[in-house]
This record gives sequence, C-alpha cells and structure tokens, in this order.
Amino acid sequence: MTINLTNPETFFNDHAGLDKKALETLLNDTLLGLDDGELFFQYGLSEALVLENGTLKTAAFDTTQGFGLRGVLGEVTGYAHSNDLSLQAIKRAGKTVASIKTGKGGTLAGAPRKTNQQFYAPDNPLEGFGFEKKVALIQEIETYIRAKDARVRKVDVSLVGNWNVIQIMRSGGETAGDIRPLVRLNISVVLEKNGRMESGVSGAGGRHGYDQFFEKSKWQKQADEALRIAGVNLTSIPAPA
Repeated sequence: MTINLTNPETFFNDHAGLDKKALETLLNDTLLGLDDGELFFQYGLSEALVLENGTLKTAAFDTTQGFGLRGVLGEVTGYAHSNDLSLQAIKRAGKTVASIKTGKGGTLAGAPRKTNQQFYAPDNPLEGFGFEKKVALIQEIETYIRAKDARVRKVDVSLVGNWNVIQIMRSGGETAGDIRPLVRLNISVVLEKNGRMESGVSGAGGRHGYDQFFEKSKWQKQADEALRIAGVNLTSIPAPA
C-alpha cells in the first residue's frame, strides 16, 4: 500500500488503517449532548546528531504516534489519549470522555474558521540527506571553526530534524490537518585566552529541509557568529555598579 505523505487525512487512514466513516460515527456518538470536543491525531519522526569535540556523542532517531479525544460540557472536561492508533482504542477513549455527560443536552460549538494559507512544504526533511552526509557536515563545521581561531578549546555542533503530521476531526466529520517539518542547526564554541574561557552560541532553523545547512555560506555564517560572540565575551569586563 502506498501512503500519501502530503495529506494528513489520508495519511492516518492509510498508516493506521482507520475508517473515516467509523470514526465519524464514533465521534458523533461521543460528543452528542456535549458543548465541544474533537479527536486529535499525531504522528512524528525526529532525529538528532550531536558532535562534541570531534566525537559523535548522540545519533538518535525516534517515532511517536497517538491520539487524544476531548469532550467539554460546561466547566467539565473529559479527556483520554493513547499511542495505540486503532479504532478499538478510540472506542475505549470515547467511553471515558462520554462519562462526563449529565443527561442535560449541550450545544455543540461551531468549528473555527478554516484558512487555505500554506506557509511551508510538507516534505520530510529526514529523508533528504543520508546519515553519512549529515555527520560529514557537522564534522566539516567543526574543522572550519578550529582552523579559523587558535584560541578554540571546544566545539559542539548539533543537527536536529522533525516531521509531524497533525489531524483534527470534529463532530459531523469536519477535519483540519497540517504537516510540519522542522530543522535546527546549533553551534557552540569555547575560546581560551590567558586562562580565561568564554563561550559563544549561534544557530538557525525553520520549517524547511536541511538543504540550507548544506550551503557553505549559510553554516559558515552561523559558525562565524558563534566565534564572534565568544570573542566578545572573552574581552568583556564587569559592568560598573
């Protein structure tokens, strides 16, 4: 089966084998008589590479998934969640949420207004470059920093990426979703002069792929900024009282 990685609704249908009609029926029954509520799905991938003084200290990759079901009646909120993306688990959550019903009918709140604005692409940044290339990149950054200033005593470089799929369903089958990429490059430098040591940190990130970090002009800018900040700290004096 081919999983659609650009549409949150079809992603969860395909990934977890969830039937939209069955979910609609379950959600409608659960929220009947309540003031508000929704069914929330999330699936995420994350990775982190951390280089400390030339040694790859961290190389982590994680997958998370789950759902949350919420119901509101007056001042009372019922909530249940699980990392089991199955109809059976959602049914059990529905029984928990429905327990807040008092026999008095509520008025279901209207859905928030939707927008068709798209601020970033849904592409998964973790798939753009291989593990070896990412390690080579952070090693190259460290080599560049050490070659530029003889006062460098410590260099830490981290490369972190996330990809999250979000899907929200309300009573009546109305849905809203988002696919969120996120990457971050952090550089930390420690300089020493005459026994005094000071650090400088710089970084960049955003909801895009790793492509920008593989452009020398981009990562060199962050490396130079970390060196500059460390240098300023090294020449700083106590503020007068």
